[in-house]
Amino acid sequence: MPNPVHALSRRLAPVLIAGLAWLAPGPAPAAEATHYPLTIRNCGADVTFDKAPGRAVSIGQSSTEILLSLGLADKIVGTAVWVGPVLKGHEAENARIKRLADNSPSFESVVGQEPDLVTVQFEWDVGPNGAVGKRDQFSALKIPTYISPSDCVEKDNSGGGDGVRKQMFTMDLVYQEIRELAEIFDVNQRGEALIADLSRREAEAIAEVADVKAKDVPVVFWFSSKEVQGDAFVAGKNGAPAYILKTLGARNVITTDEEWPLASWESIVATNPAVIVIAQMDRRRYAADDPAVKAKFLETDPVTSKLDAVRNRRFVMMDAQAMNPTIRTIDGIEALAKGIKSAGLAD
Repeated sequence: MPNPVHALSRRLAPVLIAGLAWLAPGPAPAAEATHYPLTIRNCGADVTFDKAPGRAVSIGQSSTEILLSLGLADKIVGTAVWVGPVLKGHEAENARIKRLADNSPSFESVVGQEPDLVTVQFEWDVGPNGAVGKRDQFSALKIPTYISPSDCVEKDNSGGGDGVRKQMFTMDLVYQEIRELAEIFDVNQRGEALIADLSRREAEAIAEVADVKAKDVPVVFWFSSKEVQGDAFVAGKNGAPAYILKTLGARNVITTDEEWPLASWESIVATNPAVIVIAQMDRRRYAADDPAVKAKFLETDPVTSKLDAVRNRRFVMMDAQAMNPTIRTIDGIEALAKGIKSAGLAD
């Protein structure tokens, strides 16, 4: 983290990291080769592979970045649903991959790539009411689909929208996705190495912010709004932001189980958040996707401009991908810790 920590925290960091050894298992264990046919239970469906896929379409930036991190760029024949730049280090690989759409692609455009696997970040795109298609539509064409466990385990998406999360997200769901995709592609050793690296980073991030005592600091995460002055998509109590807040001891002013509920600014102001986390993204699907537009609204709206968080510009800019269950969520810990420290709200 860019900010210096207290000398005491620096001395304690090795102890904290040792105490979190379960998060950082050290060198990745040796992994066996995949035995085909392989059947994986995924989001309520059995998915079978007779061999490693050779042509994958990834619907969702997180799905794409996991495949890239597993060294599978040459297997990706199309991607879609992007909110920002690709994960650093993968720019050249990603530039060579066909972009089917920035948002949800058509069913025909996906099938047209002749994939033998479609990986999906959100059931919103491929699920019971998928914007791209239903799983059985792909199955009818003998195209297996794999949906991120982060979007279905203890989560109900049947009501539409972003769903309702019944249990707090943990990074274990991301690690499950990495391990299962690695097994599907028969790159198990790469999967274990990636999980070990992310687990180490997670432990180090927790230790790095151990001196941030943000107990009970009220926070709201604003992802976007369809209309700038309309209701805001804010983080519910059990998603990726909950993992970030729990690590720092801060609290979410939004208490619903919905993943990204719509809330009026009058109701948000009534909770008086001390910090407003603003999603940064390149996507321009909704009117308030631009973080500069968000900040201007907060400072000029007659309701929100009265908030102490706005008057004191206690805004934390955070990568939108860190606010979703992804391999970037770990980065969100450091971003919010830095913001809380800078605002003088940490003990």
